[in-house]
Amino acid sequence: MSALLEARALRKSYLGGDGRPIDVLLECDLSVSRGEFVAVTGASGTGKSTLLHLLGALDRPNAGSVALDGIEYAACTADALAALRNRKIGFVFQFHHLLRDFSALENVMLPQLIAGVSASGAARRAEELLAAVGLSARTTHRPGKLSGGEQQRVAVARALANAPAVLLADEPSGNLDAGNAEHLHGLFAELSRRYEAAVVVVTHNRSLAERADRVLSLEEGRLVPEAREGAVA
Repeated sequence: MSALLEARALRKSYLGGDGRPIDVLLECDLSVSRGEFVAVTGASGTGKSTLLHLLGALDRPNAGSVALDGIEYAACTADALAALRNRKIGFVFQFHHLLRDFSALENVMLPQLIAGVSASGAARRAEELLAAVGLSARTTHRPGKLSGGEQQRVAVARALANAPAVLLADEPSGNLDAGNAEHLHGLFAELSRRYEAAVVVVTHNRSLAERADRVLSLEEGRLVPEAREGAVA
């Protein structure tokens, strides 16, 4: 299966307090196919979030390349990258970042409205996605009236609003209790197949990682495949 998201020889470093560069990523390679669910694990501070930011066109590498659906990020202008993020990439973070004065439905509609979808079309899509994450009865509720797990499920629905080719998640269950975390983990595995998005999740949670098709560990700036018997269905 051909790669939908492809990173080659990524390098990223930052200047330390002493003015010397600190290498975070060294020659990182990653290929993810449509409908594939990949988990990235590793110790804190190894660069997992940095990798996700590069894959999501939120930052640029010092060297190497990232391409999504044949589009090289390096060849894009800032405006083109912003359009790519809006239309082809969905993000889920540890903290949901929902707009507090908007209902669940309105939060999921917003990325579509920014992309130029009509209000009626955006509402239909938002209702479909909220149903897919088990929140049909909570569409009119604002975030303050939703539990932490429900808020994060709204965030997942919002990330899928524009039918992205890629869904990127950074410790999506890190702020949830065990029960809500397990529910969310099942959603990622199900939604990657249902919507045929390439899913990359950064996580410390072994339960979530075990649901992935592949698990990669970020060690000393490089991605290393983890040996495993098989993914949880």
